[in-house]
Amino acid sequence: MILNELAKPELWAATLAMATPIALPALGGTFSERSGVVNIAMEGIMLIGAFFAVLFSYLTHNPWLGLVGAVMMGGLISLLFAWFTINIGADQIIVGMGINIFAAGLTAFLLNTIFGYGGTPRETLALPNITLPLVKDIPYLGPIIGQQNSVVYLMLVLVIASHYFLFHTNLGLRVRAVGENPQAADTAGINVRKIRYLGVILGGMLSSLGGVYLSLGLLNSFEVNMSSGRGYIALAAMIFGKWTPFGSLGAALLFGFAMALSMVLQGTGISANIIQMLPYALTILALTGLVGRSTAPAADGIPYRPDGQ
Repeated sequence: MILNELAKPELWAATLAMATPIALPALGGTFSERSGVVNIAMEGIMLIGAFFAVLFSYLTHNPWLGLVGAVMMGGLISLLFAWFTINIGADQIIVGMGINIFAAGLTAFLLNTIFGYGGTPRETLALPNITLPLVKDIPYLGPIIGQQNSVVYLMLVLVIASHYFLFHTNLGLRVRAVGENPQAADTAGINVRKIRYLGVILGGMLSSLGGVYLSLGLLNSFEVNMSSGRGYIALAAMIFGKWTPFGSLGAALLFGFAMALSMVLQGTGISANIIQMLPYALTILALTGLVGRSTAPAADGIPYRPDGQ
């Protein structure tokens, strides 16, 4: 039974679709933590992105403006998070959890206040699916990647661009240097505070894009707490992916595969909970070094105060 399902391209197409709202915030977390700031606010920022994407799409009748507006809102929330954690030196975990709680309450309040208890209008324009003319006709591979939502393809482009940025540009080198040794980076003339702001804001914008995919890519609506813990799953994917864009994508695909397979196995007598548990178990093993060493940037989570400040 399972082998038959594994052979179907529909399972792998669903895996890619399920992995996208995990890969985007995991990519965002990579930017933030590579600069030395632990950002567990990805869950809340995803909710902000999901709600404002629907709101702006409804108001402008343009889903792409909804995407842009939502990403900007994610950047603004991240700016607030950065100010508390970088300027003031507040505990990054506490501020992140505070933003998650705030976002859950704010989006629920705005949903009921603006749209009422009936929910968001079904006529809200969603982001389109894209068909790749040549790819869709490739046997087996075509049904997997030949027709997906536009955000899925955007995610794949962003992963490649992020890898190039972090590991093949001078600015990316500065981001990694600040995350490893901010004192040395400061001595070399790098503005640690600005680099960390950059990492956090990029992380927030990518996380909000993951929320956009949930509301305008998959469901065409907003529901209370619709991120359903995907921000926390993205945190695990980022750790399992060893704080790299391609590694985060690979881990997100693993989580996406577990989600897709658990849906396929419903009614077969095989516990879907066991399947969904496996990626988390592998993440724990990665942290203990049993399936490959997973080491965070040396200065990750440590506030930096230049001398005299």
